[in-house]
Amino acid sequence: MARGTILLVHGYPDTSAVWEPVAEILARRYHVVTYDVRGAGHSSPPPDTDGFRLAHLADDLAAVATAASPDRPVHLVGHDWGSIQGWEAVCTEGIRDHIASFTSLYAPGLDHAAAWAAARWRHPTPHHLRQLAAQQLRSWYIVAFHLPGARAVWRAGLGRRWPQILQKVEKVAPSDSYPAATIAVDGAQGVGLYRANFRNRITSPDPRATTVPVQVIVATKDHYVSPAMSEGLERWTERLWRTEVEAGHWLPRTHPALVAEYVAELVDHLDGGPESDRLRRSRVGP
Repeated sequence: MARGTILLVHGYPDTSAVWEPVAEILARRYHVVTYDVRGAGHSSPPPDTDGFRLAHLADDLAAVATAASPDRPVHLVGHDWGSIQGWEAVCTEGIRDHIASFTSLYAPGLDHAAAWAAARWRHPTPHHLRQLAAQQLRSWYIVAFHLPGARAVWRAGLGRRWPQILQKVEKVAPSDSYPAATIAVDGAQGVGLYRANFRNRITSPDPRATTVPVQVIVATKDHYVSPAMSEGLERWTERLWRTEVEAGHWLPRTHPALVAEYVAELVDHLDGGPESDRLRRSRVGP
């Protein structure tokens, strides 16, 4: 039987290089595909901010999936914005047909994030208010990226300092290929992801469910996404596995062996193998 295809989609401000340690492990058994999303690395940016809308990103993802595996759906893995656009893809009719499973190194679909927040505002218990406040504190950068000088900051020095910031704050060791040499340009251009999507999706969400089996890996020490935001995901999926790991945001670089192991467990199970003990324990719902 031909090897299954695993498609790894990176986030912001990364390129596909963020996946190198994970891809190296998975490639021993599977056909592994990565790509630079529009505006990052070797991919050119769209002509305007609207070109960063999630619908276009999901179309790009579908095009890569179809080209990489024309005869079989791919197993999708997304980190950060790769996860956000992964949710868009698996919840979009037509595109989800190209996806056999989705592993989210957890960042929520924007429609789901809006629904999560709205549910807590409707029932503002002290616990819910604490959850909302904790996520608001983590989301400071989203506001910053909407300010006029956000792109200039990347070009003026943040790009040059980014490897040191990652190492100090996130304990991510740089390598010859990561962060990419294009980081200053990638960071500046990728601001369009936030400007094209957050306001319209948060104020006018369209939360949709998916039939694609979903695994979420929740980093409990993530500085940007609260673990609480992964509560209630069973509303949006028919088959869900949820695992918490004691780690920060950049799991593909800090815990590549763990990520590869968890992805492989789901792929093997859905391709006809037994459900691992870890998957069985992490299953949410029936």
